[in-house]
Amino acid sequence: MAKNVLGGALQSCCTDPLTGFLRDGFCNTNHMDVGTHVICATVTETFLTFTKSRGNDLSTPYPEYHFPGLKPGDRWCLCALRWKEAYEAGVAPPVNLEATHENALEFISLEVLKAHQQ
Repeated sequence: MAKNVLGGALQSCCTDPLTGFLRDGFCNTNHMDVGTHVICATVTETFLTFTKSRGNDLSTPYPEYHFPGLKPGDRWCLCALRWKEAYEAGVAPPVNLEATHENALEFISLEVLKAHQQ
């Protein structure tokens, strides 16, 4: 069973829109997930603008990839390094710790994640 950063069972991040590398609603990961999509965050306008400026447009729908495009308030499993980059720029979105996979701790300390919990 997958664990969250608090050591408990990984909780669902979001099913509308359906998130996760495996598109199962959870921030699960496997060896094919090169982006390590393990941070369950509630995206903000500031974050969406930031990530778009870095070449990762999460607000535009891409139906061919079953991606609806995100709007502020949506929960999404973010790449750990993208979240960390946003944190370092002062624009990290809030995190749901119970739905953030324990592998996030390979990139970001629990103290930093706790400081950004929703």
